Amino acid sequence: MKTFASIAALAAATIAAPLAAQSTYDTPPAAIADIVTRAPSPGVSLSPDGSTMLLMESEALPPVSELAKPMERLAGLRLDAATNDRHNPRNVVGLMLQDVASGETRRVELPANADISDINWSPDGSKIAFTNTLEDGMALMVLDVETGELTTLMRDGINAIFAEPRWMPDGKLLALAIPEGRGSKPVESLTPVGPAIQDATGGEEAQTRTYQDLLKDAYDERLFEWLVTSEPRLFDLRNGKSTTILPPRIYTGIAPSPDGKYLLASWLEKPFSYQVPYYRFPTTTAVYTTDGKLVQTIAEQPLADNLPVQGVPTGRRSVGWHPNEDALLVWAEAQDGGDPRVETDVRDAVYTLAAPFDDTPREIAKLEDRYSGWIGLEESDDLIVVDYDRDTREVRQTLVDVTGSDPARMLNIRNYQDVYADPGNPITVPNDAGYYVAKVDDGQLTMSGMGATPEGYRPFLRRFDLATTETSEIWRNSGENFEYVVGLTNDDASSFLTYYESPTNPGNFRLHEAGDARFVTDFKDPHPELSGIERELITYKRSDGVDLTATLYLPPSYKEGDKLPVVVWAYPREFNDAATAGQVRDSNYRFTRVGGYSHLFFLMQGYAVMDRAAMPVIGDDPETVNDTFIEQIVASAQAAVDESVRRGFGDGERVGVGGHSYGAFMTAHLLAQSDIFRAGIARSGAYNRTLTPFGFQSERRIFWDTPETYYKLSPFMAANKINEPMLLIHGEKDNNSGTFPQQSERMFAAIKGTGGTARLVMLPHESHGYRGSESVLHTLAEMIDWFDTYVKPEEVELAGD
Repeated sequence: MKTFASIAALAAATIAAPLAAQSTYDTPPAAIADIVTRAPSPGVSLSPDGSTMLLMESEALPPVSELAKPMERLAGLRLDAATNDRHNPRNVVGLMLQDVASGETRRVELPANADISDINWSPDGSKIAFTNTLEDGMALMVLDVETGELTTLMRDGINAIFAEPRWMPDGKLLALAIPEGRGSKPVESLTPVGPAIQDATGGEEAQTRTYQDLLKDAYDERLFEWLVTSEPRLFDLRNGKSTTILPPRIYTGIAPSPDGKYLLASWLEKPFSYQVPYYRFPTTTAVYTTDGKLVQTIAEQPLADNLPVQGVPTGRRSVGWHPNEDALLVWAEAQDGGDPRVETDVRDAVYTLAAPFDDTPREIAKLEDRYSGWIGLEESDDLIVVDYDRDTREVRQTLVDVTGSDPARMLNIRNYQDVYADPGNPITVPNDAGYYVAKVDDGQLTMSGMGATPEGYRPFLRRFDLATTETSEIWRNSGENFEYVVGLTNDDASSFLTYYESPTNPGNFRLHEAGDARFVTDFKDPHPELSGIERELITYKRSDGVDLTATLYLPPSYKEGDKLPVVVWAYPREFNDAATAGQVRDSNYRFTRVGGYSHLFFLMQGYAVMDRAAMPVIGDDPETVNDTFIEQIVASAQAAVDESVRRGFGDGERVGVGGHSYGAFMTAHLLAQSDIFRAGIARSGAYNRTLTPFGFQSERRIFWDTPETYYKLSPFMAANKINEPMLLIHGEKDNNSGTFPQQSERMFAAIKGTGGTARLVMLPHESHGYRGSESVLHTLAEMIDWFDTYVKPEEVELAGD
């Protein structure tokens, strides 16, 4: 493109050389930096009975220095050895209690420098348990909701890496703690004891994704075991005493039976693996009495390092308690060897086993497709069992009577991507044992959902008759606002709490009672200087007739007829058919919230933004849908740009494209395979698919089955065709499967080596998403500078033209 070449030549002297040597953090314009560094509105947690809200206050973005604290990257985890917890910056730093009916608020007096997490209401709503992370450990605390009094049950030593503290049916707290006398942290020897060795047994497939942060050697194994080993303890709130009930192990979960007589415990066993994360290590699941006596071993899963792509282990998996039975276990077992490629009429089966757990398990359901969970019903032994077909993307919900008295009945089946047919989800409430079950009133489920329509989301509250499968609507969002139900405040759903936002309301909670509604919070606009942004859901067509959607944002200063530089931001998704691909998945009436490193900040720089521009990849056969990936995203991108011209806000020339993760992968392809855009921004992407040989995103075939597909779908292989400037941004400690930092480093080298224009920004201590204040501000500065240089200017002619 002559215009682009001119801009690139002009910019080379002004941006490439000086910025290449930059080694300090940059900041975007002051108005943007000010918004980014403001603290967010409080988060809200509703009590089980809907009478009280817990307002949870967070800080603004943490400094990179918090992210830079020592980190242990082990078995797919990132751990902080000082606190014996997950490696994270401060979470909730302040708490307030608000009475829903009166609006009265009370601040909770927390310890200095509080860092609150693992928040858990007691089933009756009278207490809230949570952990408080200290500089050298984790405390367990309980808040009395009525009095506001705080009690510290354990000053340090909680180990919540795998399981947060939870309430027992008798009101005690069950938590995992660091074993007493575990010894000091292992010390890594400077002299290796020998090589790290891995074996592959011939004849057995072992297809694993490109996981990160895996164990590497014997020292990693010792350190992992030291950090994650715990012992279960029961805390009695009446006297503040705790009792250790089981020996130290690497517990990944522990849960009481609804009658409070048994504990279901799961823990990791050796051998560990250097190829897969912890959740594929050998696992044992067993039932104990609450005083620590073994009742029965339920499942023993071996190391799962040889599963097929999208496969599941054989044997008993997803073992859990039926929420409304005294002590009844429920689990699933694969009937196809765990291999989704096997053709079969029954892919999974569901079983139950009652105390004392020594009888033959009873099969309660045969599933045509892969089991994906169940939902218990209030005061019922029935379960809604869910299974999923990965080929058709159909989700089936079946009502199963675990006693066998009534035959199973299908309640609903739909393509999960068909949002217009989404019946919603049951509203759940805790039972007396603390297990959440679907709210049922006189044989009818209470359901809430987004209510997607061709005109946008219209959330609803409705009843679903379990006998007839008919629905009746209780309430539906209407007017120029977007409002959805967050919880019930009485038993018959005549009173409920919603989250409400509009183009001018940043998001607040409303109480609906007897047909009236009133606000119970008054959170302020986090960035009033952005009022006036125009937001519109738009629809348009691709050249092959596929309906596409985008959310169009225009800056506050926009006047009709103005031609603006345009940012197209997107993320590709796969669909079975064009009808579901073209459905509207947004609302015209949402508040435009801008924060973090959002591309919507381009609005403050005079750009139009086509956000979530649809990039559907459609194919009847999920096995081969990616064969036309490039052609389809190019056609979708061209349609978006054409629509910007048709609507008059774009000129078809000054257009940039960007995306994060799979959107970055898309961006690289669009720059290599088309001349639609002047420049691109690719954050945290993957570009060489031969480095992810056992599948990526929804691709099921492995590299050796179809190397030509992996080659074609690697923009790295077409780096020599990228003749528009490409900004690559990546966290140096990206832990997302497939998006190794090396992906951006090698892509940059390929573009540079073939004469292209590119810039690589590696953010210290950042992962797949960016959290540090300096990193976020720098990312915004880079993005704005890039498009201001390569997209925004008017045409510039080459000398001599």
